[in-house]
Amino acid sequence: MSRALGLLSGGLDSILACLVLRRAGVEVAALTFASPFFGAGKARAAAEAYGIALTVLEVGPEHLEQVVKHPRYGYGSNMNPCIDCHAYMFREAGRLLEQQGHDFLFSGEVLGQRPMSQNKQALATVAKHSGFGGLILRPLSALALAPTAMEESGLVDREQLLGLTGRTRKPQMALAVELGVKDYPAPAGGCLLTEPGFSRRLKDLLDHQPAAGVELVELLKHGRHLRLSPLAKLIVGRNQAENQAMERLAPAEARRLVALGAPGPLGLYFGPAPGAELALAAALVAGYGQAPAGQEITVQAGPEMRLMVQPLSRRLAQGYLL
Repeated sequence: MSRALGLLSGGLDSILACLVLRRAGVEVAALTFASPFFGAGKARAAAEAYGIALTVLEVGPEHLEQVVKHPRYGYGSNMNPCIDCHAYMFREAGRLLEQQGHDFLFSGEVLGQRPMSQNKQALATVAKHSGFGGLILRPLSALALAPTAMEESGLVDREQLLGLTGRTRKPQMALAVELGVKDYPAPAGGCLLTEPGFSRRLKDLLDHQPAAGVELVELLKHGRHLRLSPLAKLIVGRNQAENQAMERLAPAEARRLVALGAPGPLGLYFGPAPGAELALAAALVAGYGQAPAGQEITVQAGPEMRLMVQPLSRRLAQGYLL
């Protein structure tokens, strides 16, 4: 029996790819990734539901530097470097293949489902850039692609693979019924790099702080983000849970802003102090709180500084939001 290692996102296509190969007599294991941009929860649930041995690889600074900041093949419609990211995943899967003795790699990609990242050229580019191109099989679209070495050598029976193409998901849904797959997530979403709002925040961060690390990227998930000047930025919590998360993630260079005498959010300020930007940040934090309209309020701006400010209205704050 041949052994294969697949990329498992936990979405329907990746689940089906595992089950199609298992039906063809292949012993299947899977690899998934956890990063600041996507988690492993869906893959864990799918692996447990269908009895798939799963390895979870935590990726952080290396993925951020090599893939997100400097993608060889550029970004999609937002900050999503899909081709580089898929190649990175196959490269890591190839290393695990060598350690664990699998015969080949696979994924649930469907030819033509995503016009930019799953056309023939993109699939070939991913394979080449991964360094393990000769070992990659895409079982859901194999019959629409040239036979791989694994099919030609008999490691997997090509006649038991599929030829799915295009953006419709009806064939996958029918196959799910056939293979007994009942619960699976919606096809969209999963990676923050495909989301316009998060991508705007990330682009702003990298434009102003190219050396930003994973810690600052994690903060992009929480609060309102406001660009005050090329040198100054403010993050304001939207609720108690976000305030707590921001407090936990705040790096040493962040100045904590809290309005005194009136309930309100935590602000994290990055920039010069004292100065006009810090005063603006304090006014914004006060404006997002419950200070009485038209009344000056004191804002604690770090352990040794207090500022008296006029709260800035949320309407005026809109102009600074990312």
